[in-house]
Amino acid sequence: MAHYQLFTEQKIPASVDEVWDFISSPANLKEITPDHMGFDITSKNLPQKMYPGMIISYKVSPLLRIKMTWVTEITQVKEKEFFVDEQRIGPYAMWHHQHRLIPLEDGGVLMQDIVTYQPPLGPLGAIANAVFIRGQLQRIFDYRFKAVEEKFGKYVPDLIMEK
Repeated sequence: MAHYQLFTEQKIPASVDEVWDFISSPANLKEITPDHMGFDITSKNLPQKMYPGMIISYKVSPLLRIKMTWVTEITQVKEKEFFVDEQRIGPYAMWHHQHRLIPLEDGGVLMQDIVTYQPPLGPLGAIANAVFIRGQLQRIFDYRFKAVEEKFGKYVPDLIMEK
């Protein structure tokens, strides 16, 4: 069965501490997810920061506004460098998402995401990926890019940060 990867990166004019504090808080997931996804965290009493072994459950509407449960586990965390979430229950046959932060010389941060996924339904999933899944994932990350830019500002190359 085929699997696919989506790679995105974004330069952010903020410190690693600021970006890490934002992306490592489960409460901020809704802020960077498009409204049309109907994203709601259903886990109760989530801590402010994620940790390895943490399970987060959501309701999400990835297709035709049909609500479905998505459960992910935070499998790895290296403070201020990266974390990995993996789907345990949800729309994909397999989902592995690496979030990486790399400090830039000017004080900004390069945020990278590597999503490795396998659609459900074997050959039908491969067709669905070509027709709409891949594009939908790209649009979700495009939205996130804009939401992060609104939160932290536009990155301007060669601008020395004074933080």
